[in-house]
Amino acid sequence: MVLEPLQYALGILSGSLVGFSLGLFGGGGSVLAVPLMVYIVGVPSPHMAIGTSALAVAVNAGANLASHARHGHVKWRCAIFFSAAGIIGAFLGSTLGKAVDGQKLLFLFALLMIAVGIIMVRRRALEGNPGAECNRENLWKVIALGFATGAFSGFFGIGGGFLIVPSLVAATGMPIINAIGSSLVAVTAFGLTAAGNYAFSGLVDWPLAVVFVGGGVAGGILGIAAARRLSKTRGRLNVAFAALIFAVAVYMLVRSAGTLLT
Repeated sequence: MVLEPLQYALGILSGSLVGFSLGLFGGGGSVLAVPLMVYIVGVPSPHMAIGTSALAVAVNAGANLASHARHGHVKWRCAIFFSAAGIIGAFLGSTLGKAVDGQKLLFLFALLMIAVGIIMVRRRALEGNPGAECNRENLWKVIALGFATGAFSGFFGIGGGFLIVPSLVAATGMPIINAIGSSLVAVTAFGLTAAGNYAFSGLVDWPLAVVFVGGGVAGGILGIAAARRLSKTRGRLNVAFAALIFAVAVYMLVRSAGTLLT
């Protein structure tokens, strides 16, 4: 697939928006990347857009993960167990998703996201425990929620970042800034799994992926800086995260409702 120079420039801009979202919230990458590639960059093939965005999001998430790790935001033990369980869930969820019409369930999933956002807002005053770690008491919660998040991600074909962050907070009581940093381990793992599958089928535009990643790295730096600033003020990062969840949920409700009515 050959794109025009302007399309590659738009790819850099779109990548910066995705990187900013990943750096700030630990999620939103795949939800934003595919529409940006299709409607802004102008990638003609939806499957090519999905495969390319999966690779770009995974690499951007990995770059942002490195930055969050340098600032001590990543709870590695929790992230690894959560990601391992999530990969198994994603495999089973994607297998089931191929056999089930998920349009009606997509509408219900959007409602679930709204519920998650409400919970995040209601808990905005809770600062979390910076010393929270995975132990014998909460490890089962981390594994169970990791599996469930991966299953949702695989079944609905969307990124799990919006569920990973609140799931890590619920399972361990860690501050949201640590949940965001830790979530990027799972986002990277899930993205590479999907990207490898699409690349095997020749559905990745490598030049576009490169420029998209370049823009994403720059956007990620700004996103991480914003996340650190917001995390110092009680509740603001939770509210900002919830606002993004609400926005994406509304988009999904409109999209799924339109599909159901046709």
